[in-house]
Amino acid sequence: MKLLVLGSGGREHALVWKLAQSPHVQQLWCAPGNAGTATECLRATGAKVENLPIAVDELTRLADFAAAQRVDLTVVGPDNPLALGIVDLFQQRGLRIWGPNRRAAQFESSKAFSQDFMLRHGVPTMRSGTFSDPAAARRFCAELGGRCAVKADGLALGKGVLLTTSPAEAERAVDEIMVQQAFGAAGARVVVQELLEGMEISLHALCDGRVAKLFPTAQDHKRALDGDQGLNTGGMGTYSPAPFLTDAELAAVGRAVLDPWLRGCVAEGIDFRGLLYPGVMLTAEGPRVLEFNARFGDPETQVYLTRLESDLVELLSASVDGTLERMEMSWSPHASVCVVMASGGYPGNYVKGLPITGLEAAAALPDTKVFHAGTALQDGRVVTQGGRVLGVTAWGDGLRTARDRAYAAVDRIQFEGAHVRRDIAAKGIGVAAKF
Repeated sequence: MKLLVLGSGGREHALVWKLAQSPHVQQLWCAPGNAGTATECLRATGAKVENLPIAVDELTRLADFAAAQRVDLTVVGPDNPLALGIVDLFQQRGLRIWGPNRRAAQFESSKAFSQDFMLRHGVPTMRSGTFSDPAAARRFCAELGGRCAVKADGLALGKGVLLTTSPAEAERAVDEIMVQQAFGAAGARVVVQELLEGMEISLHALCDGRVAKLFPTAQDHKRALDGDQGLNTGGMGTYSPAPFLTDAELAAVGRAVLDPWLRGCVAEGIDFRGLLYPGVMLTAEGPRVLEFNARFGDPETQVYLTRLESDLVELLSASVDGTLERMEMSWSPHASVCVVMASGGYPGNYVKGLPITGLEAAAALPDTKVFHAGTALQDGRVVTQGGRVLGVTAWGDGLRTARDRAYAAVDRIQFEGAHVRRDIAAKGIGVAAKF
């Protein structure tokens, strides 16, 4: 098979790495890719993965390439091309592609659509409202006592959420998003949600329009600083499994969330074939969905794919073909931890083009993989190119072993201003007896 992966982040490097292990793959491109994707080789042929200088929002160029090269399957990594309708375009041209179509991608591209859908179909969520008028949004925040999650309705690279604990903070959040337009056009409308108490986990489910196969648990770390302080980011690290749910409890949460969601999709004629990623809060009253994403989480992908034992090509093909019911997903019992190394200043302004050293030393460690996120090749050197630069991932018999290996690799890598959270997986290790 010939495969094309779209994207340039850590999620896409992890997808390329895993897909390259399949005996089905004879040729693999990544558009546009990064310095890490270009180092991967196919297990079946030994050929190197080739980066393509085509951006993910150049839909026609991507479709033209897939048609000219007779690509057997295109795998969409990030949210933006899904929201732009790349799946619809490829399907219109008879090209096979994995990911939800434009209508189904609204679960992520419009938080208002997603929230309204959950209320219509009984998906457990929290009290919320959608507003185009800042004054109305402020009034609703006041009704909630200022304990709110204020979210830009549109796509904002995982950062369009401000959490508040007082009326004054909530008013400032509404003004920042709607008046000051901190997240651009994505903030023309906001969704204001009641701020819930509990433990947040990431769920992932592979879907084929009728069936959803649930992944193991994982927990992301969204805040920039240790102790869940600082600004929201796209994710500073993650680990799997998260020991807050037994297998039976995970299955129950999956049923509570996915069963009404699937019924709602069928009722409304939404054909969701791809990866559904609900962020879920485990509250005293039961699970509550905070939001839906319509693609793999990043950095969750890094820990999931280092645990997945099944052939990813076969799973994604079944998702496209509507045959997931016949498939079983096999997972390693080991734990996996991913620590993000970010540019200084992220998620705010940061400098690009800084040389990275120590990658070879980190890669030489056992049970460790350094996934590139925001990197590029410049004059033969790997340099920083984004806010999240690397996803340093390691695995082992337990969370503590995996965590220690990941940080040992982190400590071998250097670039100016590198920022790392030092408490990734600490919550999980604190309840390791249950794990």
